[in-house]
Amino acid sequence: MEKTWNNKAWFFVTPVLVLVAISAVIPLMTVVNYAFQDTFGNNAFFWAGTSWFEEVLTSERFHSALVRNLIFSGIILAIEVPLGILVALAMPRKGFWVPVCLVLMALPLLIPWNVVGTIWQVFARTDIGLLGATVSGLGIDYNYVQNPLDAWITVVVMDVWHWTSLVVLLCYAGLVSIPDAYYQAAKIDGASRWAVFRYIQLPKMGRVLLIAVLLRFMDSFMIYTEPFVVTGGGPGNSTTFLSIDLVKLAIGQFNLGEAAAMSLIYFLIILTLSYVFYTVMTNVGVEKPQKGGDA
Repeated sequence: MEKTWNNKAWFFVTPVLVLVAISAVIPLMTVVNYAFQDTFGNNAFFWAGTSWFEEVLTSERFHSALVRNLIFSGIILAIEVPLGILVALAMPRKGFWVPVCLVLMALPLLIPWNVVGTIWQVFARTDIGLLGATVSGLGIDYNYVQNPLDAWITVVVMDVWHWTSLVVLLCYAGLVSIPDAYYQAAKIDGASRWAVFRYIQLPKMGRVLLIAVLLRFMDSFMIYTEPFVVTGGGPGNSTTFLSIDLVKLAIGQFNLGEAAAMSLIYFLIILTLSYVFYTVMTNVGVEKPQKGGDA
């Protein structure tokens, strides 16, 4: 049966497009303008060409922050995605505990990012923080303010606590959408628990896992508030990610041209890596819809 298209729906979308143009496109054009110009003050600009981009791309400071971001995002995905799947599999599908578990999973997501950073800044302190005092009481030399490894562990654990719930909720939504007929057929065939997960649950979670990986990659690669509140990018520059370095460059040093060029490069890196993730995951391991069948 041929589908009919109603172009009148565009009238409802137009206000959103206008709002996006005002709130996103215009500021982006301002950043592009700064990236290709320089100024000596008094609002007098002159053409700088691609000099700012060359300076950023050849900067050891930028390369170090980029490597930290890639390592952090890799660690986050390696922990949160498998952990989220395991927690979602362990959650009940029916009964009283379903809403309780869902509410508990949603709680960390409702806390503002700066509040999360403040909570963990106090929580990890060795003098008054429960985590810091407990770890120090066990005889472990822990100090996230002075030790780069401790700072990294603190930031990673904080992000896992804050955002694993998102992966759990997405995976749980994929699991509850699987018809019972699949499980009944697997039971009749004598399929093992691993076989059910490998051939039924994991393929059916393919699309939600794609969304989860993309969201967690983009969020972790753009992380700013939590590590800035907890460590300020330190000790030294050990937790200075691209976002923190960009803010320091733009606001701390007021180097708008270099900061604009860096923000555009930052945006292109995120866009490229997200496209790679999407392409790989849609071609490998994600169940494709079949004609006349279940998606």
